Amino acid sequence: MTKKDGSSKKVDRKRSAKSESLAPKKPKIEELLKQWDELDKQEEKKSPETKDDPAGVDLSRSCPYLDTINRNMLDFDFEKLCSISLSHLNVYACLVCGKYFQAGSSCDFFGRGSNTHAHTHSVNENHHVFLNLETHRFYCLPDNYEIVDGSLEDITYLLNPIFQKDDITKLDTNASMVRAYNGLTYYPGFVGLNNIKVKFFILCLKTNLSANDYCNVILQLLSHISLLRDFFLRPENYQEQIKRAAAGDHMTLLVHRFGELIRKLWNPRNFKTHVSPHEFLQAVVLCSKKRFQFTEQGDALEFLSWLLNALDQTLKPASKGQAVKPTIIGRALRGRMVIHSQKVTPVNITPEQAEQYATDPEYMPRVTESPFLYLTCDLPPPPLYLDEFKESIIPQVPLSTLLAKFNGITEKEYKTHCDSTMRRFCLKRLPPYLILFMKRIVKNIFTLEKNPTIVNFPIKSIDFGELLDQEARAQHKYTIYDLVANVVHDGPPTPGAGTHRIFVLQRGTGKWFEMQDLHVNEVLPQMIPLSESLIQVWAVNKTIQNPFYKSKATKKTNEGTANENEDHKEAGKET
Repeated sequence: MTKKDGSSKKVDRKRSAKSESLAPKKPKIEELLKQWDELDKQEEKKSPETKDDPAGVDLSRSCPYLDTINRNMLDFDFEKLCSISLSHLNVYACLVCGKYFQAGSSCDFFGRGSNTHAHTHSVNENHHVFLNLETHRFYCLPDNYEIVDGSLEDITYLLNPIFQKDDITKLDTNASMVRAYNGLTYYPGFVGLNNIKVKFFILCLKTNLSANDYCNVILQLLSHISLLRDFFLRPENYQEQIKRAAAGDHMTLLVHRFGELIRKLWNPRNFKTHVSPHEFLQAVVLCSKKRFQFTEQGDALEFLSWLLNALDQTLKPASKGQAVKPTIIGRALRGRMVIHSQKVTPVNITPEQAEQYATDPEYMPRVTESPFLYLTCDLPPPPLYLDEFKESIIPQVPLSTLLAKFNGITEKEYKTHCDSTMRRFCLKRLPPYLILFMKRIVKNIFTLEKNPTIVNFPIKSIDFGELLDQEARAQHKYTIYDLVANVVHDGPPTPGAGTHRIFVLQRGTGKWFEMQDLHVNEVLPQMIPLSESLIQVWAVNKTIQNPFYKSKATKKTNEGTANENEDHKEAGKET
């Protein structure tokens, strides 16, 4: 019995090994890429044979179905998923109805066989022209041949806009409008962002609420920061992150999707005058671990802070051996400030305790240097009482009063549950683009409170050099800033009740535009300071030089003249 048992076990092992060897293995990405290259080479070898053959007809250049393409139905802003299998692999877009279909299973990755969803759709609906969303090649199904035609170049440009260096340099000086395929005119970069609506059924009434407007205003704000825009318009600048995103790195996917969205916003050959951020927002949900949702309204500043830090960390080189240089986020937005802090000694203490606190290192003055991406301006509290007409008073405050917090002189007390600290701030380095945040919505113990104070500010020529000390001010060649974008919050502070909109400057014409989701309207510059500003972006003006600036050459000459004067004085004393 034992021998039979042993032999049966050996037979079972052999059978299991055979079954494992016969079981189909999933192809690896490297093997699939090699297969893809081989298929491309085979197709390139076939194409000249058809051209040289006088009896044969080159179907790739004489497709009879090109007139069935409906460009009004094309929209490549959504996630590249098969509408039936929900697969990311080998997805094709039907250029007749605009839907996505898979043209090959996971085992037949590069096939366009008869058992695929794209083939079935082409036969059932009589739709024949398809676009591979990965290779940007056109195919005719079910005949299964590649289409080569110059008239399809506008579709590939819509899917993947490409900008040359000359085109990028002209964006800020462009004063002419372009016409979309649907007949509407627009300025590149000034297109609406689609709002993804959430549907609720309340008391049998169907209402639609826009939940991602807080994301839309931040995306519009960042897309008009020239240094960031110019960087992300060229995919060559973050090619390493694109490769890591293809390998499955979630955080690099955020950089890839952000770059795609920036290129679509500034596309001068759009088919429509709006862009959907759906694909980018899905990457945000994935990378933030569902902290930011496009189905729920959130805090615009928290989203801005998280997005900037995530892009900054991801753009840094992955290998440890490389020297860490500041990324485009740091070069464009990061400044530095000096913080003077000192803990406040308790009240009603004995002289002995006062001596102990005086020698305690925790209560000694401290000076620290810290980087910043934005400056938080504290609004004065609103009045408690009504005016003589029993109406609420809307106070007003100039921006210079709020910026006095960073002049290095004004002190403010910051209290915690155990102690309080006096702090004063002084800026040391100004970035090319300065972001200001008005702390308008404050979380109370019970609820959220909104400060309705109106901030008065000019939209041009603010000298931020007054916030620097003398040494730092002499190192800055330009300290005059102009307003570029202004985010506004309207309505109550509770989530889902208020809305966000943004004012953006068109630099080529000097016009201001108000953008709220899909709506883009021209406004007067005088209307901008009358709104409840939440976030502002100021750009340095390089046409006006700082009068206190001292270059290295002037410093050397000044030091040389000072040394000569000292030598003359010493020589006079000796005589």
